[in-house]
Amino acid sequence: MFDYETLKVIWWLLVGVLLVGFAIMDGHDMGVGTLLPFVGKNDIERRVVINTVGPHWDGNQVWFITGGGAIFAAWPLVYATAFSGLYWAMLAVLWALFFRPVGFDYRSKIHNATWRSVWDWGLFIGGAVPPLIFGVAFGNLLQGVPFHFDDYLVSTYTGSFWQLLNPFALLAGVVSSAMITMHGGVYLAHRTEGRIQHRAISGALIAAMVTVVSFLLAGLWLRLGGIEGYVITSVVDGGAMPDPLAKTVVRAADGWWRNYEQQPLLWLLPVMATCSALVTMALLIARRTGLAFILSSLAITGVIGTAGAAMFPFIMPSSTMPNASLTVWDSVSSHLTLGLMLVATLIFMPLIVIYTSWAYRVMRGKVTESHIRANEHSAY
Repeated sequence: MFDYETLKVIWWLLVGVLLVGFAIMDGHDMGVGTLLPFVGKNDIERRVVINTVGPHWDGNQVWFITGGGAIFAAWPLVYATAFSGLYWAMLAVLWALFFRPVGFDYRSKIHNATWRSVWDWGLFIGGAVPPLIFGVAFGNLLQGVPFHFDDYLVSTYTGSFWQLLNPFALLAGVVSSAMITMHGGVYLAHRTEGRIQHRAISGALIAAMVTVVSFLLAGLWLRLGGIEGYVITSVVDGGAMPDPLAKTVVRAADGWWRNYEQQPLLWLLPVMATCSALVTMALLIARRTGLAFILSSLAITGVIGTAGAAMFPFIMPSSTMPNASLTVWDSVSSHLTLGLMLVATLIFMPLIVIYTSWAYRVMRGKVTESHIRANEHSAY
């Protein structure tokens, strides 16, 4: 269907689409969980908050599972290296996510204030921890991950979990956490009314401002703070068989900015991220929550797209052995595998989008306290 080089680029784009889809669709569920203890001041209010995402949160996990599966199948070296070197970080994400299905299913089974409060904070952990860790991981990718390959392409990670928690990576974690909280607050404002909606709007406004400020600070830090990017200096044959050691890579102060210098249209991505977040705030103040959700989604797309465009073609740079950095050209599966996966994606991706769209028919209605009281045994 396509030549090998084209398929490599297509799969870079598809994985990016899946990551953006996960951030938008499951991100607002996590954002609602992050705001849960603060927006809901009593049990009935927290049940209102939970019921805005309860009916469909598990369907949104499809984006997370599909994204992980796509990375495993399309970029096996990235999957193997990341899940071995970043093992404890990934495990922390999974542990946090465990609270979500159990919390949604068991929180309201027992009429006990302590029981329900524990699960409320469990849902908070399940919503707040994954975006923070994903952001920290992205911050470390921009700085380079300490790993190298031997002659048999066996990767060795030489860092530690605590090294991941460096200042720039934590700032990237703030960007990720704030934008997901903003998105969840916008969705919550769209599905609720009265006091809960007012608190959700307040939380979303604060998160949106933090998103804009931290995003701009991260960009300035990359530009002026001495964080070097990566540049391939040797000739790369995009259609060749993958070999991550068959290239020459150097670090340069402007490494992450060269794509923007060569393709000025890429600047539309950070502009979209910043402006969309600001317009989201204006729409929330005007109570145009439906449009605010769309602009919030565009802000997320802009933030993720900004980082992806800066790093291309790098996927996982190596700080200890730059030549071993994993890129779009040399960390992929075979031509046949990518081609077969593309056919499967063209069949199943529309089904995922249709299912998600069907699930979101509930966005047309509000969840109210009277609804929860009238459906005491069926509501979450």
